[in-house]
Amino acid sequence: MTSVAPATKRVVVAAPRGYCAGVDRAVVTVEKALDLYGPPVYVRKQIVHNKHVVETLEQRGAIFVEELDEVPTGATVVFSAHGVSPAVHAEAADRGLKTIDATCPLVTKVHHEAKRFAAEGTQILLIGHAGHEEVEGTMGEAPEQTILVQSPADVDGLDLPEHGNLAWLSQTTLSVDETMETVGRLRERFPLLMDPPSDDICYATQNRQLAVKQISPGCDLMIVVGSRNSSNSVRLVEVALEAGAKASYRVDNAAEIDPAWLVGVNSVGVTSGASVPDVLVQGVLDYLESQGFPPAVEERLTEETLQFALPPELRKDLRRAVKH
Repeated sequence: MTSVAPATKRVVVAAPRGYCAGVDRAVVTVEKALDLYGPPVYVRKQIVHNKHVVETLEQRGAIFVEELDEVPTGATVVFSAHGVSPAVHAEAADRGLKTIDATCPLVTKVHHEAKRFAAEGTQILLIGHAGHEEVEGTMGEAPEQTILVQSPADVDGLDLPEHGNLAWLSQTTLSVDETMETVGRLRERFPLLMDPPSDDICYATQNRQLAVKQISPGCDLMIVVGSRNSSNSVRLVEVALEAGAKASYRVDNAAEIDPAWLVGVNSVGVTSGASVPDVLVQGVLDYLESQGFPPAVEERLTEETLQFALPPELRKDLRRAVKH
């Protein structure tokens, strides 16, 4: 009787993963504001969609609020990486709040596109998820001229002239494949549909999805580190399954891994959303080692070198502090 050799266990960690340039800028903005002005510094909404990051900043004196009416008059408030509508900027000015705008520059780009299309009298079809802060901010630039399209299935319900003056924009953190499917459906119905000047889905979202596609076919299990309200993290779970991973789950940290997921599993892939600090990924890798898996090998799709300058209002105050 011949014995079957046990399958070799393997852990592959995708790269790029974790913090993108916009998230890094937003988190550092809150940290620098706390250092410069002292606590409390108020932040409208979660600065980025990650529970660990928010809790860490709270421990340093950041106070996260849902709306500006929770911020005392004259206080300092940071706008999150997801962006805000012009109405929020106006409310802050009316309240005499000191504002620091940590909106990701790639989200700001979409806002500028919305304003330009609206000024030209173009109807905007915004591909995104209802209730997401980024979508609310972008729609706020031209609420009368923007219609939200959440999925390809929404296209058939649009009551618009076939040859109307239409353009599409998108939330920056969507699945590239699903967005392109939606655009394809829109173009079938509206042949004259205009594209944004450049792709709205951010480079980091695309890179993380492509990296997951690269490693998923060989994985029995893909673990995505990221919070429940992180759109790009949730997308990575879907992308992994579509690309061939046999199972895929999202966790905030290693403590949320169900040991039952590992039963009969030999190959594990690990990645993280764009708002996840790498210490949380390392915690998952350490846990897998404790369960008998070998140290992870990294598969890198591409290098990311993009960096964004801190918000100008914060840079000005930092320079002034150095002079004094």
